[in-house]
Amino acid sequence: MTDATLPAAVPLRLPPRSAYAAPSSKSSKSTQRLKSSLTYYPIRPFAPLHVCMKDLTADIFHELGDNRRMTQSVNVDPAELAKFSDLAHRWWDRDSEFRPLHEINPLRLAWIDGVAPLAGHLVLDVGCGGGILADAMARKGAEVLGIDLAEKALKVAQLHALEAETPNIEYRAVSAEALAVERPGHFDVVTCMEMLEHVPDPASVVCACAALVKSGGWVFFSTINRSPKSFLFAIVGAEYLLKLLPRGTHEYAKLIRPAELAGYCRDAALDLVQARGMEYNPLTRRYWLSGDASVNYLFATRKG
Repeated sequence: MTDATLPAAVPLRLPPRSAYAAPSSKSSKSTQRLKSSLTYYPIRPFAPLHVCMKDLTADIFHELGDNRRMTQSVNVDPAELAKFSDLAHRWWDRDSEFRPLHEINPLRLAWIDGVAPLAGHLVLDVGCGGGILADAMARKGAEVLGIDLAEKALKVAQLHALEAETPNIEYRAVSAEALAVERPGHFDVVTCMEMLEHVPDPASVVCACAALVKSGGWVFFSTINRSPKSFLFAIVGAEYLLKLLPRGTHEYAKLIRPAELAGYCRDAALDLVQARGMEYNPLTRRYWLSGDASVNYLFATRKG
């Protein structure tokens, strides 16, 4: 698998650990990252993440008695929170900065529902923002919990759900890592879309998502490749020329190559089953899924 081209809708398997890092008796890189983001939670190397979190629940809540320490350990970039909080009132305006999310939502919803049918299942949307995807999944018949740390966006999501009378949906201001301690192995499906490129430690979020899903459950990710083409299309084109997004929405250094995300998934014991690219034609304003992952791409993974 290359960083730019992925086969269309065919099962994929991750390469062995040696493809990403030299064999070592020490903790994996993602385990070390998770330890760093959960500063006060000493996780045993190579132990299943949900087991580690179960064992440490009491210690964690004891350690987090000081709210200042909790803030320091949360995997969040305050500048990113402020950025999206300032735009919170525009989440459901289809002509606003969030128009691209509204336009791709039917596409990603159909893909997710096609891989893992949503109706009747417990679904978690990590980094839900104003609830565009979470709301749509609830309307597909899922019981949905959307989580985010941008409380203004969550209030908008809650208000929309109330006004639209969306059934079976709930929102909470909590990090994926904290919820993984509270509800390990709880969800049938976990989605984390357009979020990983906005946090300091994406590997920690991937690990938390793996801990939150049931054995045999599905975890979906989408993000942006770190490539020259993505810099041209997703940053220069989308933010500066076409003005589809506010300037500064994405930082090139935070973008994630498919091989890197595949490594995070491998370390979290998630099997990569399907990978797709997402393309956009600015003339027709049409999005479609393809095998080209040079800019936007999506992963469907499953917990063994």
